[in-house]
Amino acid sequence: MTLRLGPGEAARFGRGSTTAPVELRLDDPAISRLAGEIRVVDDHWQLTNHSTTHSYLVENPEGAGEYLRVPPRRVGAPIPFEFSRVVLPTRGDVTVSFQVFAPDHLYLDPDAMGGPWGNSTVTAYSLNETATYFLVLVALCEPRLRDQSRVAVPTTPRIVERLGGHLAGGVLTARAVSSHIDYLAEEKLRIGGPDTHEPGQGDRRNGKREEIVGLALRFGLVREEHLALLPPLTGAGGRERQAAR
Repeated sequence: MTLRLGPGEAARFGRGSTTAPVELRLDDPAISRLAGEIRVVDDHWQLTNHSTTHSYLVENPEGAGEYLRVPPRRVGAPIPFEFSRVVLPTRGDVTVSFQVFAPDHLYLDPDAMGGPWGNSTVTAYSLNETATYFLVLVALCEPRLRDQSRVAVPTTPRIVERLGGHLAGGVLTARAVSSHIDYLAEEKLRIGGPDTHEPGQGDRRNGKREEIVGLALRFGLVREEHLALLPPLTGAGGRERQAAR
């Protein structure tokens, strides 16, 4: 389930009930009917903890263990992470969690810094080159950067295989890759999906990947030097590509 919120919009989470409806239902008996709320504010989001006894954790999956603890009854705690995992305690061995992509973070143009903020230039596409979504973007663009040809854009299983064991924050799942691709398309690169007459979800997702790669390469958002962020190529195919270069 995916919820999309604009500035000023909020979503409640918890077990829910007829008297306490929630937009994000978390089915665990240890979680309150109305456990909390997230609210979008400009370029970040806020978390309210309605629990009177339990703290919630907000983890930065890309921050090597970085996290925030939101105590009981805390209202509107600002969350600075661009990509977060909200973790709620339960009575079992497995915690309950959900992921939040923050509103688009803006970055100053490195060639236009030094002046007052009101006169500063911001980048058209605010990409964080240390984030996992950027690594996914580089993996999507890799075949065309290496071969300079119209080869097929990598599938989700191929990206999972390509980046396997390369992330400090843990294993990158197929579901996570799809979330990063959606985030790139809808928030970072602001591209619409292909025409609705294209049949099938697979066709729509392939079209989205093609648009992402085309835009990233046309505007130089991903360049040959970014390939160094990926793990080394292995096997005969990798040696052949390196030899060709």
